[in-house]
Amino acid sequence: MTTQNQTFRPSPTALLNPRCDASFKAMFTAGTKDSDAALKDFISTVLNRPVKEVQVMQNEPPVQIITESQMSFDVSVKFDDGERIDLEMQTRQENYDYGARAEIQLARLLSTNNKIGDEWSTPAAYQISVLNFEFDKDDKSPLSWYNMRKENGRQLSGKLNVIFFDLIKIHRLLGKPVESLSKLEKWGLFLSYADDERQTGYIDAIIKSEGGLMSAKSSLLTVSQDELNWVRQNSIFKAMEDRHASMHNGMKKAREKGLQEGREQGLQEGREQGLQEGRKEGLQQGIQEGRQQGLQQGLQQSKLEIARNALSMGLSIEQITQLTGLSKDEIENMSD
Repeated sequence: MTTQNQTFRPSPTALLNPRCDASFKAMFTAGTKDSDAALKDFISTVLNRPVKEVQVMQNEPPVQIITESQMSFDVSVKFDDGERIDLEMQTRQENYDYGARAEIQLARLLSTNNKIGDEWSTPAAYQISVLNFEFDKDDKSPLSWYNMRKENGRQLSGKLNVIFFDLIKIHRLLGKPVESLSKLEKWGLFLSYADDERQTGYIDAIIKSEGGLMSAKSSLLTVSQDELNWVRQNSIFKAMEDRHASMHNGMKKAREKGLQEGREQGLQEGREQGLQEGRKEGLQQGIQEGRQQGLQQGLQQSKLEIARNALSMGLSIEQITQLTGLSKDEIENMSD
């Protein structure tokens, strides 16, 4: 609970961070004239077509679990013609495939909008994800629109539409003359820097150039005065920081454990390899020494045999010594 003297708002003029999914949703779904106008203008800008009426569908998370980082703060919208949109802000890149995630979410949205007996005339569905990170670094365009098409580019039905709005690619436009910016680029810069007081003058100039952005700024000002929105935003960022720190510590411990296990395994394998190489080297050395010893023994036997034959022929010990290289004692002992 908060008290009158306690506030989570940094200053009386501070704005919520629209890149926080909860604050993003609060700005577009406050139920005021400004929030409705901002939502219609943003969707019209992304889809590049006029949007007259939109209905915000109920998609509220339980208030008592605002610290849960897994919960959804998507903006669920239905057009007057029945088309559906899931609009979300993705603050940071997680370790999963965002393309597959968007397709699965979009398929669910389309299937829930389908009615039995409508002969597959279900209105189109759109998954619009505003990303505070680069989804495709090779694509220089901040807006990427994906749907099912044939290899030659022919569209299948246009029912499934995945749209990524990459804010990181918008950052390079900061400081560019307002009159040379497209409406989409202005929205991107507003979402990227609306809460940055260092860019207030430049962003205000952008806001004044577009009625939809003026409504968005007014709505953001309104929801920024609600202390609960600051509690929710701070709780989400704290949960994200804790999770990041936990992942970092976990990776560090895993790395250290891996190094330790690697050293131990390396030592064990080194010992075993050393023993094997030692056995191999010892075997080779033994074979060599055995061969040399065998040759020496064979040579000695040959000398002794020659000496016996020489004695039987009546040669003297001195003559036999010169002939075989045996010593006098070896010849005399042999004769015994």
